[in-house]
Amino acid sequence: MTSTGDARPVLGHVNLMVDTFIANANLEDLRAIVRGLLATSPPSVASAFTAAARQRLVRVKATDIPDTTDIFVPGSTDNSASAPTEKLDGILVRIRTLYGSGMGFASLKILARVVSATVGLRWEEDGAMEDTLANIDADISQAIQSAKEEIDNNRVTDLQEAREVVLELRTAVNDSQMDVKKWDGAFPFERAAASLEYWRV
Repeated sequence: MTSTGDARPVLGHVNLMVDTFIANANLEDLRAIVRGLLATSPPSVASAFTAAARQRLVRVKATDIPDTTDIFVPGSTDNSASAPTEKLDGILVRIRTLYGSGMGFASLKILARVVSATVGLRWEEDGAMEDTLANIDADISQAIQSAKEEIDNNRVTDLQEAREVVLELRTAVNDSQMDVKKWDGAFPFERAAASLEYWRV
């Protein structure tokens, strides 16, 4: 892994009543409360929040590479459209959690596998598959920004491993572009390709 878990923040005991609220509040209420708290607090609070998030993600092994087989269903014939599966949805949630908490390189490593899984598939213009790939393209751009901030904040402990992650992603994007040209399709990772072209770690 290329990212550190940061210095462990000092944690105290949660007030019993607060803990009772957290255990029973619905997800939307908790999201609204956290957003409101972070928006009205000093930047140090957001930093402590993301540091705690990264430690949790490392602890639950969210940085491990998931199985990316069957994240797309191939078309029934060579020329028919493929489709994303629910398994992909779960992987994308994990990816967004990682880069959102500042673990950009960990998310890029998984994104490289997702992009590679599209090679050999076909999709229709304006179809569900193309929409999903457009969202993945946006995820790659955001994950790259997260990775750049990871470097700027000195959280990358192994630059060589980070470079290998970038190379793997760049290779996957290039392979996808070459594959799409074979069937005259719309290349879905234009933003990712542009972001990767001049990025040097």
